[in-house]
Amino acid sequence: MVLMTRWLDPDEQRTWRAFLSASRGLMETLDRELQRDAGMPHAYYEILVRLSEAPDRRMRMSELATETASSRSRLSHAAARLEAAGWIRREECPTDRRGQLAVLTEQGFATLAAAAPGHVEGVRRHLFDALSPAQVDQLRRISEAIADHLNAS
Repeated sequence: MVLMTRWLDPDEQRTWRAFLSASRGLMETLDRELQRDAGMPHAYYEILVRLSEAPDRRMRMSELATETASSRSRLSHAAARLEAAGWIRREECPTDRRGQLAVLTEQGFATLAAAAPGHVEGVRRHLFDALSPAQVDQLRRISEAIADHLNAS
């Protein structure tokens, strides 16, 4: 059985390339700004945000890896750097000897609180200010549809 490739038509190709350019450019810009203004990459910022929103500012490392779409080894490397900076600490999981918890420290929370206003302003300036309210709604619905499709796979 030979499968036929469903090539993108010209409109789909333009849409795909525009999506790639916009998403890559937005993430690179936000990452560059966080590096410049807060001394951390976007990936570290996201880890701190996830921990700040978790009960008791702690989360199993495996769950944190899932939440940040990171491999366990990549998260472990990031956690080592965040721990060295004093922003998180790792603890043994009381319910599973093999598991570890990542815990946001007070210093980490203060670092996040200092970085958040500039980052949020960057998101607003580079994403939302470029769109009408109707486009923001469309972007949310499109993003949810893609995420739902990917999560169902």
